[in-house]
Amino acid sequence: MIWDSALISKYDLSGPRYTSYPTAPQFNASISKIALIDKMLTPSDADLSLYFHIPFCAHLCYYCACNKIVTKQYDKGVEYVELLGEEMRLRSLMLDHSRKVTQLHFGGGTPTFLTEDLIKVLFDNINQYFNLVNDGSQDYSIEIDPREISYSKIKLLTEMGINRISVGVQDFDHKVQQAIHRIQPYSMVESLVNDARALGIKSINFDLIYGLPYQSIDGFKNTLEQVIALAPERISLFNYAHLPDRFPAQRRITDDVLPLSSMKLDLLKMSIEYLLEAGYEYIGMDHFAKPSDELAIAQKQETLRRNFQGYTTHAGTDLIAFGVSAISDLNGVYIQNYTDLTDYRSSIEKGQLAIAKGYISDRDDRIRHYVIMTLISQFQLNMTLVEQRFKIDFKEYFAEEMDSLTPMLQDGMLEFDPSGMQTTIKITDRGRLLIRCICMVFDKHLNNTVKYSKVI
Repeated sequence: MIWDSALISKYDLSGPRYTSYPTAPQFNASISKIALIDKMLTPSDADLSLYFHIPFCAHLCYYCACNKIVTKQYDKGVEYVELLGEEMRLRSLMLDHSRKVTQLHFGGGTPTFLTEDLIKVLFDNINQYFNLVNDGSQDYSIEIDPREISYSKIKLLTEMGINRISVGVQDFDHKVQQAIHRIQPYSMVESLVNDARALGIKSINFDLIYGLPYQSIDGFKNTLEQVIALAPERISLFNYAHLPDRFPAQRRITDDVLPLSSMKLDLLKMSIEYLLEAGYEYIGMDHFAKPSDELAIAQKQETLRRNFQGYTTHAGTDLIAFGVSAISDLNGVYIQNYTDLTDYRSSIEKGQLAIAKGYISDRDDRIRHYVIMTLISQFQLNMTLVEQRFKIDFKEYFAEEMDSLTPMLQDGMLEFDPSGMQTTIKITDRGRLLIRCICMVFDKHLNNTVKYSKVI
């Protein structure tokens, strides 16, 4: 990957992260709930990917932009797990119970907010309504707050089939941790990693954030050195988006302690160089993985894709999501639950699915979905295969888009590679960091009034 400062400055844009296409701002609350339910009833033999959103957090992290409920009343999990159980029952009525659950993810909030007894109840319900596998082939993961975990809870999770964890590290610098209200020393994370590995967790992901208050090159380099010492299989390096008008907790972070834009770019450049030198491969956007990790292997085999949890090795599964704000993806049919817990509870207690809004993709959406997801996952797109798959003339169908790619072609972000009867769009090493900008060219729904994060 080549860092081109002039190019990054030129394409200093904001845009979607493309965990779906069309993206969430296109979901419509006025869409017929009957039409969405009808799509749920469409027979399928695809494997399942299940997602559970646990919104509770015992601590308020000032940087956080997730859908969360901050409370130390751990008994709130009791009612919520009951609601999840009823939602599972309702959704399972529409599914063939023989379909295997090959991927399972718990996000939040803080999923480990739940007590061990509640975790057992939740898994009992999942096993009752779905066909979980526990033979080593599963990809079952959970997000972990190091402050809300114990050895016995990790042990229980592995017994339930969890074999992958994602740890919110952010930064090991104590001054930064104080500023974002998330104190978790290196020793705490080290203990968690050692316990997880001893209990058979096969893959660990660390979430890091650059652009936080008081961060410096030397300070974040120290964090990276400590991260490398713990050797997680995957690393997510996120850009902190300071949007205090949208996320009230961020008002606790004042502008004067945040690094300047130029410093954020320096932090990102240093981090990328450091991780690559340490042997990690750049998967895309803000994700890195060891060469032996399934993400890196899937990218080489051109089977890598994206969904609402980020890059995934489980292309072709139907994603069914449970809990407040959760989004399901049934082959281009998107269904989002209510984002407010009161509305979610009210629907479930009435015996109704908690559908707030959704979207049903048309043929053009599916074509563009394939193009965007292939580019953002593989950094190349075989136009001939697109033509064969969708029965179109690529250059004619995307005539405007091809014209829009011309400046990017001239800037060396991409190239057209003819090979025999096939032509491939290849993203160059110089263009990889700006892949979102390239994907945005093919997004017919892109709305400049929506506030997206910066692509860099």
